[in-house]
Amino acid sequence: MERMQRAAGAVVGSAVGDALGGPFEFGPPGAFSVRFRVPGADGEMCGGGGWDPGEATDDTQMAVLVAESLLDRGGLDLPDIFARFQRWAAAGPKDIGLQTEGVLTNGMPWDLAAAIHFQVNQRAAGNGSLMRASTSAVYFAHACQEATMDAARRIAALTHGDRAAWEGTAIYHELIRVTLEDIDPLAALPDILARVHPDHRGRYATVLAQDWHPDQATEFNGAVWPCLGSAVWAMRTTDSFEGAMPAAIDLGGGTDTVAAVTGGLAGAYYGLDAIPSHWSELLRVPLPGFDGRVIHLPDLLHLVHRLAA
Repeated sequence: MERMQRAAGAVVGSAVGDALGGPFEFGPPGAFSVRFRVPGADGEMCGGGGWDPGEATDDTQMAVLVAESLLDRGGLDLPDIFARFQRWAAAGPKDIGLQTEGVLTNGMPWDLAAAIHFQVNQRAAGNGSLMRASTSAVYFAHACQEATMDAARRIAALTHGDRAAWEGTAIYHELIRVTLEDIDPLAALPDILARVHPDHRGRYATVLAQDWHPDQATEFNGAVWPCLGSAVWAMRTTDSFEGAMPAAIDLGGGTDTVAAVTGGLAGAYYGLDAIPSHWSELLRVPLPGFDGRVIHLPDLLHLVHRLAA
């Protein structure tokens, strides 16, 4: 499979998962399959819960902001990414995580805001840095393992002071990188885990193990490690992009982010052509604070071509 097919699959797949999962956030397990009993039926991109059909949540909105910063600045400019996040947050997006909002609005400079928030609250291991990582994962996939994982950590640290969030995002970056290299990401997990900080390696080894099931999670999947573990489980236990999405959403809880992370991994693995067009063609990504712009599928594909160039 061509590398660009996988790269586009990662970004579009993440956005599709986000938009599919958003209406089911905080709902009961199994809600997606109960509503859509026939797989592949029209109407699955249904909207609801304040979301229009095909509308992406903060997960994809922030991923686009990261992508545009990387492209406009010609590389990683952390103050610029943070400023874009602040502009977006100030415009009142429909959804923004409490952790992320607290950091972006606490008045501290970009290199202190997350750390100070963590010192005060002692809780910052949410999945808010993982959810937005599809575009940066594609951009840094040309780099080596160390460089792509380091970039993930640095971007995550803009809003999340807990290293657990940095490590989960780094694992995701590397899973996308190896997949774009035509390497089986599940087979690469032992090597990736060896590069995780020792203080966090054990918890990630647990949730990424072959026999782990999301029912065994000791925290809500809004936390970064069960979110990533659930996404890998959905990939491992299905055999198509179309099958992985219901598996992820039916877990309940933070369905938009679990499905977005799953969609990024599954999209990279199966490629853009495996994503049903009746899902992808309905995508719309509003960007509050940026002159009313709305990103659609052709815009996302153009973005991917620039990121992966």
